[in-house]
This record gives sequence, structure tokens and C-alpha cells, in this order.
Amino acid sequence: MDKEQAYQTLVSQIRSLVEGETDQVAIMANVAAAIHETMHFWWTGFYRVVPITGTADKHELLLGPFQGPVACMHIGYGRGVCGTAWQRAETIVVPDVEQFPGHIACSSLSRSEIVVPVFDRADASRVIAVLDIDSQYPDHFDATDQKYLEEICRNF
Repeated sequence: MDKEQAYQTLVSQIRSLVEGETDQVAIMANVAAAIHETMHFWWTGFYRVVPITGTADKHELLLGPFQGPVACMHIGYGRGVCGTAWQRAETIVVPDVEQFPGHIACSSLSRSEIVVPVFDRADASRVIAVLDIDSQYPDHFDATDQKYLEEICRNF
């Protein structure tokens, strides 16, 4: 099965998994597991946009459900690939993480990365989370990954 076919099957599987579910953390947990199991990435998970403790109007990314080795727990707005994707509200594909200014290295084994924003269904301009996927291989992600991962992130 080629990558496109694997993603098509994965999209159908995820739609079935999340149908009727309203809890975003539960959805994120199964989506991360399904992607990770199917595509065999190094790290697959979500960071959720949450208020910074003790503030009402400042937010950060907080580690959510994931598959893979341990990860950074808090990421600021505009920091690293995840914080930048949140800030720009757009997918970022990084062929070589060492070339990304401000990259946050949670693991030295990560070589390339894709981060896809997850938008609020009620307010399509508001990012509620990001899907972060790392690979141990440089230049691992392409337009096919971006297309299907963005489609998957519309399930929230």
C-alpha cells in the first residue's frame, strides 16, 4: 500500500472512530494512536491551547495525547515549530529541524517535522490545538502528508 492509500484508509478509520464523540481529548488520543500506528512516525501528538496558570488572557500550548517518547510539556505562542504554526494558523512543514530558527529540541533524534493547526468548529479562525508529528528522517513530510493530516484535523 502506498502513502496515499494508507492515508485514505486512515481518514476513513478516524472518521469512524470519532463519529458522535464530543470530547476533544478522547478524539485526540485515538487520532494520535491511529496516525502513529498506521504511518509509523517517530512522534505523533497534540498540543492543546490552554490558559497559562494564573492568567485569564494569556495562553500556551500544553502537551496533550501523544504516541512516542517523552515530549516538551509547555510551548509558548510563536515559539518553535508548534508555537509558530499556532501563531500563523497554518501548517508548517520543516524538512530539517536544525534549520528552523528557534526549533525546540525535545529529542535529538527528531530530524523533520510537520505541524497542523486544529481549528475550533464554532470559530474557524481560532486555533484550539496543533497536531505535531516528528520523523527521525530528514525531509520526510510532503504535500501528501499535509493534505491528509489537514483533512484529519477537521474532525474536531
